[in-house]
Amino acid sequence: MTIRLTFLSASGGEPTPGTRFGDFSPTERELDEARAARADLPSHTRAVRAPSLRCRRTAEALGLAAASEPALRDLGLGAWRGRTVDEIVATDPHAFTAWLTDPDAAPHGGESVRRFCRRTANWLDAVADEPGHVLAVTEPAVVRAALVHALAAPARAFWRLDVPPLSPVSLTWQRGHWDVSTGSAAFEAARRCTVIHRNPRRHAAQEAVHALVPATGNWTDPLRYPRGDGAGYASTRP
Repeated sequence: MTIRLTFLSASGGEPTPGTRFGDFSPTERELDEARAARADLPSHTRAVRAPSLRCRRTAEALGLAAASEPALRDLGLGAWRGRTVDEIVATDPHAFTAWLTDPDAAPHGGESVRRFCRRTANWLDAVADEPGHVLAVTEPAVVRAALVHALAAPARAFWRLDVPPLSPVSLTWQRGHWDVSTGSAAFEAARRCTVIHRNPRRHAAQEAVHALVPATGNWTDPLRYPRGDGAGYASTRP
């Protein structure tokens, strides 16, 4: 049996300098981009979305009657919700750096990256038992967590995965392995990678390293998240 899941990331929610953590409506320009993407949506048997306002508005702009799925909620940021990245870096740069480099750190009192990845993995395991094609409009962080799980990548790889808004990321479960493809359907075959799980019900609890990752370099390359000193992004892509 083949199960397919396609993610579309809503705009916003990224930890970039000057942005504010929280749930905000997309801009009119971002909604126009979502409306323009309607014609490129893949056929699907069911549509779901994260419960946030930005994902609801994005799904509506895409013309989707998507059911709200609580398990797809964004990474919990605790006391940092409503604050900007710049404010956090200015008051507690060490905590911000720890959050970006240690998947078990939760200096904001919310959810650690590892715990968030586990929550997303549990939802993916449930979807793997459902035939058909699920289309999910989610937060960028949810797509990252799903890729960490599907590729059996270490949780520290979370911030090294680039998730552009409205760029489809598809996971296909068949014959005991995940196929991962990104971008439009015309380019999927050229950008696909596969990871084999000997036991599909155990890989959520393990950080295996037998993954083929669709990027050059390795997990020790410079990161793509904002530097702890607030100077912006690391210049080298993973």
